[in-house]
Amino acid sequence: MSDFKIFIRSIKDFPKQGIMFRDITTLLKDPDALKETINQLYDIAKDKNINKVVGIESRGFILGGALAEKLGCGFVPVRKPNKLPAERISESYYLEYGEDKIEIHKDAIQKGDRVLMHDDLLATGGTMEAACKLIEKLGGEVVQISFIIELSFLNGRDKLKNYKVNSLVVYDDEN
Repeated sequence: MSDFKIFIRSIKDFPKQGIMFRDITTLLKDPDALKETINQLYDIAKDKNINKVVGIESRGFILGGALAEKLGCGFVPVRKPNKLPAERISESYYLEYGEDKIEIHKDAIQKGDRVLMHDDLLATGGTMEAACKLIEKLGGEVVQISFIIELSFLNGRDKLKNYKVNSLVVYDDEN
């Protein structure tokens, strides 16, 4: 199974008019597609000596945790503000209509950690770029970034040009 697009539902005008939402819940509910997705993401990362997987809220948690278990390493969540209970650091990033922020526990990454970053979708790249900055502030090394879906027409990869980026499914336009 290599064409994951058949398991991804496209929903027109969600969450607002003019947006084609790529829904992975249809992929997640199919046991064979889910297993194959995890296996392909694992195959990309297995030889990188990764000791932490960082998942971005919230869909990055789903497969990020599974990847951490399969790689035999720890999992670290990056969350929206005020969701983590212990001491944390934050990084701001820009959206189309404003600014947002993500956070990580200060003790989540140790100097020298080799980190796999994971999220479900690469759009403009702002969230992942901010998450990578958090890892580097704490002394970790971003070894690889993985996504299930990439919307290449939004040029998010440009913000991540200093990193190794892998996507299982690429959409070249909104259709």
